Amino acid sequence: MDMQCAKFAIGQVVRHRLYPFRGVIFDVDPMFANTEEYWLSIPEHIRPPKDQPFYHLLAENEESSYVAYVSEQNLVPDDTGQPVGHPQTQMLFESFREGHYQLRPRISH
Repeated sequence: MDMQCAKFAIGQVVRHRLYPFRGVIFDVDPMFANTEEYWLSIPEHIRPPKDQPFYHLLAENEESSYVAYVSEQNLVPDDTGQPVGHPQTQMLFESFREGHYQLRPRISH
C-alpha cells in the first residue's frame, strides 16, 4: 500500500465533510488501524479506502462530546476559529491560540 503524509496536524480543529460534527485531532494513524468490526460499521456507500491517514478526534456535535476515528478524505479544516467544547481537551492540550491547540508536554519518568 502507498502510504501518504498526513494532511492535518495534531492540535488542528477540523470538521467532518458529510456529518455535522467537529473536533480537534489528538492522534494520527498513517493508514486504517481500527478493528474490522469498526470498518464494517461504516456504511458501505461512504466507506473510505484503508490506505490513507485516519485521525483520532476529540469530537463534538450539538448533542454530545465523544471520540471519533475519521479518514482524511472525510475531514476539512474548521474555519470558525473557535475552540472545541470536548471536556478532555484540557487533559491533552495546554492552550488554544489562533485556531490551533498546543499539546501538553509529555512527562517522562
